[in-house]
Amino acid sequence: MEYKILKFAFTTGVHFGKRTLDDTEFALGADTIFSALCQEYLKQGEQELKSFVEKAAAGAIRISDALPYIGDTFYLPKPMLRIETEQKDGDSGIKKAYKKLSYVPAQKLQQYLDGTLDVKQESDRFKKGLGNKVIKVSAAVRGEEETLPYRVGAYYFKPQSGLYLILGYERNEDAIEVEDSLSALGLSGIGGKKTAGLGRFELKYGTFSEDMVKRLKSAHGSVYMSLSLSLPALEELEEALQEARYLLVKRSGFVMSENYATEQSRKRDLYVFQSGACFHRKFEGDIYDVGDRGAHPVYRYAKPLFLEVRS
Repeated sequence: MEYKILKFAFTTGVHFGKRTLDDTEFALGADTIFSALCQEYLKQGEQELKSFVEKAAAGAIRISDALPYIGDTFYLPKPMLRIETEQKDGDSGIKKAYKKLSYVPAQKLQQYLDGTLDVKQESDRFKKGLGNKVIKVSAAVRGEEETLPYRVGAYYFKPQSGLYLILGYERNEDAIEVEDSLSALGLSGIGGKKTAGLGRFELKYGTFSEDMVKRLKSAHGSVYMSLSLSLPALEELEEALQEARYLLVKRSGFVMSENYATEQSRKRDLYVFQSGACFHRKFEGDIYDVGDRGAHPVYRYAKPLFLEVRS
């Protein structure tokens, strides 16, 4: 499998995640990106959508979560591994810094794994360089006279910062189709409050180091980290969990389709492994139907994109 880095250079603020309208995250799960891509493929026709889903289900196309970048630095989820550091065990500041750290610079991954990374410095650099959350007050007009104010949280990336996606593919034609769909998605926006102009981006390209490409293509490592939200198929679960380190997150939300039902419907909840989870055994995962008696399937992408963290 070959890999590309696709950068989302946002031209507006974004509204991702969180349960309340006035809050937002800055990162984006692979399942959300996949759902947005399905909507773009559906615009081309049902057969095009079916083909895309089948290729993704077979593993011929894989995507990571949308992860942060600052300038030429691409960040990875912090691996869920026990790290032995060179610092003294009594240094509570170091321990807290390791707990707070969420992302690791890709070019410094080995330093992190070796316990030699200056986590305090990296945390400060990440916090200062990525962007800022802003809360805006808008007015909802109901009828001719009544207006109701509401608060919307948006995240604004700083210049030269944004999110990137790792695209894995077996056929170059498939990669080009995904890139075209993402470019179209950038015009309409991704995430919430798109009608307010949020979530728009320009698609650009980046390059990983040879070490990162080698880690992505590794087939004989002892530990692998998933760069996407993932969930093994039922028959894979027992083996995948052996010596694994992970956190579970609940994925839910509403069905964004006018043809699904006469009323707005919620997706069925699905618990998945958070990106950064580490496994001794690779698994394929699956694309799950999280609809509930609607007119068509509702897809939840939960296939891993693995990176070797220990050889």
